[in-house]
Amino acid sequence: MTGTAQESKHPRRAGPRPLPLHLSMAAMTWLSSAAALPFLRNGSPATGGPGLASLAEQPWHRSLRPRVDALLPALAAADPDSLATAVGREVRRRLDEFETGLSRYRKHPYRRDVSLPRAVWRDGTTSLRDYAGIEGATEDGMPLLVVPSLVNRAYVLDLTSERSLLRFLCRAGFRPFLVDWDRPGARERRFDLGDYVVGRLAAMLDKVIEISGRKPGVIGYCMGGNLALGLAQSRSADMAALALLATPWDFHAERADLGHATANTLTPWLPLLDALGELPVDMLQSLFFALDPFLGARKFRGFAKVDPDTAKAREFVALEDWLNDGIPLAAKVARECILGWYGENTPARGEWRLRGRPVDPGALKLPSLIVIPEQDRIVPPASAMALARAMPHATLLKPPLGHIGMVVGSQAREALWQPLSRWLDPSSGQRL
Repeated sequence: MTGTAQESKHPRRAGPRPLPLHLSMAAMTWLSSAAALPFLRNGSPATGGPGLASLAEQPWHRSLRPRVDALLPALAAADPDSLATAVGREVRRRLDEFETGLSRYRKHPYRRDVSLPRAVWRDGTTSLRDYAGIEGATEDGMPLLVVPSLVNRAYVLDLTSERSLLRFLCRAGFRPFLVDWDRPGARERRFDLGDYVVGRLAAMLDKVIEISGRKPGVIGYCMGGNLALGLAQSRSADMAALALLATPWDFHAERADLGHATANTLTPWLPLLDALGELPVDMLQSLFFALDPFLGARKFRGFAKVDPDTAKAREFVALEDWLNDGIPLAAKVARECILGWYGENTPARGEWRLRGRPVDPGALKLPSLIVIPEQDRIVPPASAMALARAMPHATLLKPPLGHIGMVVGSQAREALWQPLSRWLDPSSGQRL
């Protein structure tokens, strides 16, 4: 098959998004190593460099200090020309690995081979999808209303036939109903969080009760946990249980400066945000990028070493495709979340309101589970622990995984899926 025909059958991916940011960060990171070499030469009149002695006196972070102390003697003993050659060779090697991994991802033949089930309710661009009949789920199974984030596609909870929390719950005897927000349409671009929670989410709760004849358990993932919590504020009598997975609450718990910086990054773009009616995906992705600017380079260098024909490669591509398949955020919602949650920390301060009513997790009497992945880099554990402290009667589960790995990783079944299933099942007699 010719290269042109091959690319037509499997079109090259646009991600990782935003691609120019990933490319420039990788190049800047490694090329700066070569550019910095002249400044290491002690007493160099040509460069005015500070020399190694000055570098030793810099206020290095405590995690870096031992590595700096070990590296400086080796630098002092190295021949400058040989060191420059070695650094150049290593820069080239890392750039080659990054380019190889990136290219293999963008050309990989994998395409998602499962689709979300039928919609039983729609309003605007929002759908409610019923898993009855999927993987043995029956109509009389305990209903679950599953609420994902507004900024990512819902199918992370049903990523592949093997890595699917929802299909596991189907086999465990439940009947999940998945909220599929999709991207904002003309109506949704005027929404605030109250419209999503008190409007759309409450209507879907009513639909689940109408179809199943039972109160559902409600599961919220990440930002979806905040939405589910807001729903429980006014509708807990219509819910059997509430499970909040990796749900942020105190946005200043670990890095208040990062929260303020995130809000400040958005401020200059507010006129454009209001004109568009939404925060574009690439701007959102840039905010996530800032949480760990070097993550992309590490991921794709690692992927260069993986056999493209293996299950490991396909799982990497499946997850990366989802990460790059984001959803814009309605303008008012972006203001509430980024300026309010991140900038002003309104949830933890008791100032986040839905239709004028403050969201108070401590007032809930509903059986609740709070899941805090210990290796979460997206929602710092301290942020989610603030929610656990606000709900002292909730059950706490702390899987030793990351934010996404908790849901789709190789250890997700044992660390989250099984204990969540046991907790949700009132007949199991195990509330963890």
